Amino acid sequence: MTSRIDTLIVGAGQAGLALSHYLTSAGHEHVLLERGRLGQAWHDRWDSLTLLSPNWMNRLPGSEPHADENGFLDRGQFVAYLDDYARSFGAPVLEGTEVRSVRRLDGGFRIDTRAGRWSARNVVVAVGDAALPNVPLPAPSGVPSLHGAEYRRPELVPDGPVLVVGASASGQQLALELAASGRDVAISVGRHGRTPRAYRGRDIFSWVALLGDFDRTIDELPDLEAAKRMPLFPLSGANGGEDLGLDRLHSVGIRIAGRLLGFDGTRAVFADDLETNIAKAEERLSALLRRIDAHPAARGTCAKAPRPFTLPPGPPALDLRRFGAIIWATGYRRAYPWLRIPEALDARGELIQRQGSTPVPGLYVLGLRYQHRRSSHFIGGVGRDARTLVDAIDRRARGRGGRVAVTRPAGARRASCRPVGRRASASIGRGPRE
Repeated sequence: MTSRIDTLIVGAGQAGLALSHYLTSAGHEHVLLERGRLGQAWHDRWDSLTLLSPNWMNRLPGSEPHADENGFLDRGQFVAYLDDYARSFGAPVLEGTEVRSVRRLDGGFRIDTRAGRWSARNVVVAVGDAALPNVPLPAPSGVPSLHGAEYRRPELVPDGPVLVVGASASGQQLALELAASGRDVAISVGRHGRTPRAYRGRDIFSWVALLGDFDRTIDELPDLEAAKRMPLFPLSGANGGEDLGLDRLHSVGIRIAGRLLGFDGTRAVFADDLETNIAKAEERLSALLRRIDAHPAARGTCAKAPRPFTLPPGPPALDLRRFGAIIWATGYRRAYPWLRIPEALDARGELIQRQGSTPVPGLYVLGLRYQHRRSSHFIGGVGRDARTLVDAIDRRARGRGGRVAVTRPAGARRASCRPVGRRASASIGRGPRE
């Protein structure tokens, strides 16, 4: 038996829910299919995770402001926020419904799931920008290896020293947590960022918002691919907001090595590029702080920039025979093996899209990094792109003679210096790619 629906959303995280909010308000019939629980990607993260973006950045469309706008929600609190948000407008979510395939069919789409088949006029891919863990190299035989997506807490990591590969916010947080638990930790560092949690009395994200960077669209960027490769801010929301940085890692005894080149037997071999990458991170930090210093809101405030940080060359290799594990903090990649519509994908398997619309009529995407703005994949940034998609879906509905009234599919879940402020006027936030 085939269930029929006007719009089917694959994924019920912040992107899918933001779109559902607008579709509900517009009177569009739709359903969200989630492979696990609502917001499953957040359930999959490590136990102590705290959002690195302040709460004012993490508000979804139509929701009330968070109680502490300058605070930071932990993983459990954010999952509860998503549940409450979905319940507030009766989002039609079907949990435990993994999509197996999406195909074009008779001017619409056929969607096969583990729980049955659907027919839809529109399909929105809202699985996020960080869908699949990226592990760039096979680990040496005999050395346990896990991606950061599989990490939960230190006591579940096999005994012995740990090599963390990757120095993004996640990699640095995991390295610090492991070191605090008494583990001997080394971290492999490639291109990375350095940013203070606060500067001139404001959270650093408040400054970036004031500079207009979050609102900048892809059409305003001189080189989109270079922007996508730019290292993200290494920050933490733990304990009310903390600095990260290689200087902090070094101060607690974490060994810092260069970029991982590969393995020679049980030896991890590193590039001789640590000094260069640290120097480039310092240059990017200095450029950002100069822009902030020149902003009118900086007048009369006190500047206390992080002190320049240098390290001698890292070790050329580490013998991993005594190591308990390698943890890959090497990010995520996107893959859509269930999307059986090749004309919607480029040669790299990425969705071809413009402001969320693909070349295939009725097929849309939401929540990609730089989908339209720098903030497109942020928690509080998905709303504007969701609004754009609703307009596109509405135009498509009018083109066939009107829109369809809302109906709730059977079984759908009703989801139950001078003092200055730290908040900027913006509605943006980071997604699960923390």
